[in-house]
Amino acid sequence: MTTTKTNLSQELVEQLEKHIGAYSFGNDPQQLYDPIAYIMSLGGKRIRPLLTLLAYSLYRDDYEKILTPAAAVEVFHNFTLVHDDIMDEAPLRRGEATVHKKWDTNTAILAGDVMLVKVYDMLLHVPEDKLAVCLRLFNQTASEVCEGQQHDMNFETREQVSESEYLEMIRQKTAVLLGFALQYGAILGGASLEDSQHLYEFGVNVGIGFQLKDDLLDVYADKAKFGKQVGGDILANKKTFLLIKAKELATGEEKRQLEGWLGKDEFDKVEKVEKVTAIYDSLGIKRITEAKMESYFQQGFAQLSALEVKKPEVLVALKGLTQNLIDREK
Repeated sequence: MTTTKTNLSQELVEQLEKHIGAYSFGNDPQQLYDPIAYIMSLGGKRIRPLLTLLAYSLYRDDYEKILTPAAAVEVFHNFTLVHDDIMDEAPLRRGEATVHKKWDTNTAILAGDVMLVKVYDMLLHVPEDKLAVCLRLFNQTASEVCEGQQHDMNFETREQVSESEYLEMIRQKTAVLLGFALQYGAILGGASLEDSQHLYEFGVNVGIGFQLKDDLLDVYADKAKFGKQVGGDILANKKTFLLIKAKELATGEEKRQLEGWLGKDEFDKVEKVEKVTAIYDSLGIKRITEAKMESYFQQGFAQLSALEVKKPEVLVALKGLTQNLIDREK
């Protein structure tokens, strides 16, 4: 199939949406399968399976053959969201009620469990000669995602979290799945071990950069474009990269003020966001975060220069997609 570089990503997303929409997860009992259909219908950017299809398309033209294996990555991602929302007691996901709010917690747990089982069903569509290696990589990735989530929960009750601990947590919780999605697609496409590893490292590095970008946007985004409350992490005392660096660098009056805001149980929300942001500004936290974020993006793109791809126009599409995500303002 021939596709121009300008519309390849769009075409792949459209095919993914059709495939996911037509996939039968099950029907009875309805109370179990309706929540799965619901969470999968809420959309999202489908970035992870899109990366799988793009990585595959670097080496082969017939991406239609791996739509089900690629969709498995998206089902796994949404499984983690269902369970994460329960743990976070989150009321909304993509602007709609979370599964545990729309139904109940027990139903959400069970629906998530079935989603994970369905992931393995979908992975059985991987060609037999590649199945074992893909399963091993998927299992390793799934374990790391859970480890990252546990570290994140542990951080909530810890007084101090180091920069290196935080970066390792976001590597596990967020970045490794992006890396896997690319590595997996490359393996399915017949890439060399070297190329599949370069694509994995690309995904992990840009994944860490994306999370640092999220941390930054939560404080410094244009409120009109962001789509959610600016300063939510500040209000929740969430140990983001920005707060970790501020606690590390603050001294004297700034340290006293920062610790004061972190210790308050009752406060004016607008005032807290303004005061803590002012402390970040005086410490140069935005510049430090941007530099760290940019270093990960550069490390990621450097991996792409070592690839031996058969479809350079697909590499252009992959770089373009990544750059769009880097440049996003929400």
